[in-house]
Amino acid sequence: MFTHDRLDWSVDPTRDHILGPATAEFTVVEYGSYACPHCRAANARIAALRDRFGGRMRYVFRHRPLTGSDIARQAAELVEQAGDEEQFWRAHIALMTRSGVLTQEDLQVVAADLGVDSQDRERAEAAAAAVEADIASSHASGVKFTPTFFINGRRYDGPWDESSLADAMLGSLGHRVRAAALDFAAWAPSAGVLLLLMSVLAVVISNSPWGPQFAAFWEQPWAIEVAGGALRMPALDWINHGLLSIFFLIVGLEIKREFTVGHLATLRSAAMPIAAALGGMIVPTILYSLLIPEGRWSHGWGVPMATDTAFAVALIAMMGRRVPIELRIFLTAATIVDDIGAISVVAIFYSSQINFGYLAVAAALTATLAFLNRAHVYRIAPYLLIGIALWICIHASGVHATLAGVILALFIPTRPPPHLKALMTQANVIVAAEASRGDEVLRNGPSLPALRALDAIHDRIESPADRVLRHVAPSSSYFVLPLFALANAGVVISGGVFAGHEPLMLAIFCGLVIGKPLGMTLFCLLAVGCGVARKAPEYTWRQVAGAGVLSGIGFTMSLFIAAQAFPVASDFAAAKIAVFAASIAAAIGGVAVLWNARARDSQGATASVS
Repeated sequence: MFTHDRLDWSVDPTRDHILGPATAEFTVVEYGSYACPHCRAANARIAALRDRFGGRMRYVFRHRPLTGSDIARQAAELVEQAGDEEQFWRAHIALMTRSGVLTQEDLQVVAADLGVDSQDRERAEAAAAAVEADIASSHASGVKFTPTFFINGRRYDGPWDESSLADAMLGSLGHRVRAAALDFAAWAPSAGVLLLLMSVLAVVISNSPWGPQFAAFWEQPWAIEVAGGALRMPALDWINHGLLSIFFLIVGLEIKREFTVGHLATLRSAAMPIAAALGGMIVPTILYSLLIPEGRWSHGWGVPMATDTAFAVALIAMMGRRVPIELRIFLTAATIVDDIGAISVVAIFYSSQINFGYLAVAAALTATLAFLNRAHVYRIAPYLLIGIALWICIHASGVHATLAGVILALFIPTRPPPHLKALMTQANVIVAAEASRGDEVLRNGPSLPALRALDAIHDRIESPADRVLRHVAPSSSYFVLPLFALANAGVVISGGVFAGHEPLMLAIFCGLVIGKPLGMTLFCLLAVGCGVARKAPEYTWRQVAGAGVLSGIGFTMSLFIAAQAFPVASDFAAAKIAVFAASIAAAIGGVAVLWNARARDSQGATASVS
């Protein structure tokens, strides 16, 4: 989902209402409504900031009347009928500093002060057009509520108190760091770029004089001791079995969300990406098995069946409007189904000897999670505590511990969307009631019952699954996966790595670069041809094939499966190089196919019509 964080319409002195010089160091643009009580409260903060910064600050007010409020629209159009800027600001202050709810009497007082003639239709139409222009600018800038502030062109999402606004204007170190982090996270390809940087860094260090120390670091044992017991593993295993469980938790939650309320919620919408994912797993596996005879490498058939979602979607995002959003949704959904297959393969085929005692305890813990879900327990803490115990038992059972993340995700509740209007009305009533008692003797703030009620409303608005995704998904994308790449991507490039491993490398390369697009496109054609699935008209078959080529970027999941499939260091090193080469080839090939696909297909369609 794309969100704006920049002011799309620049400040224009010929149409905007401005206080302060054009040469001011800071420009604060507010989208507000005269019927919004929060805008009235923020108005006092703006006045304090103007007192503090003087000529260093320029303030711009733009109309964004409350949706569905006739009186809010009338107030905005009324002040736009002011004869000059002095009259406008006098009317603005009169409406922003009144007490209570905006009424028709308030508008009548302001209209009399402005000398508005109700029969002057031309003036009224010009005012309505000015308000409509401000509303259009609010949509272009991604404004969702009032007040919304932009400071020097950047949307401000922090608190509305004077100190926080001043910090944002002055650009304190903390604010600059936070803004830079948000900018990077908001950039669609950021997760893929970070993965790439960590992978390159791992390869560079591995081939430097510090290579042996770098490799030895990941083999250092780390232990967690609790009540006399200890769980000891090398650092690499803590990452691949422990931290990566967080990644699989997020993947599991995304899978569940897609199947419950997302793009895979109906059979019709799910059929096309499911067919693509199945083809993208089956054909590479067959191709690999045909190229690799029975032996120590035959167990690596799972390596070319995986797709790296972060890289594939990042490249599509970087192509912008050249690729329709529907194709991005298709590829994302297909890679999510692909992740289900990869997780299942790891759990079933790449686990060590099974300890059925621990597996039975894990089954009991899974049943407990199911009970909590059925009992409508919406607190996160019980699920997370049981999830930790489940991870320990699955790890001890011999099954790959990352499966615990997927199981936990399946039982964290994803509730249907709430009746938002009713909940917001309840919250507004509580806040208004507390505000009306704010001046009572021996009262320092909101009462505890009010805070508990607001907490309950907040918990109801956001489902537990969405809350975990909001808080944990950034850690998965910007910490867990980059750390995984740094720990696993390091390979010493030398002639000895290639010697004797050519068949293995060829099988992995062909599985990803040829098997993936062939399987995805072929299965999609079959599904549509049989009437099981329907291709969205917004993208073409050429673009489906391009998405299939991009899906050959195996990387994270391919490296993960390779680590399980090839215990011999030289085999694993060769597999890593093959995955790298295939991922680079798939990235270049996919971009090449998709870059001019829409233009060429459109030209072909035009030619056929003419």
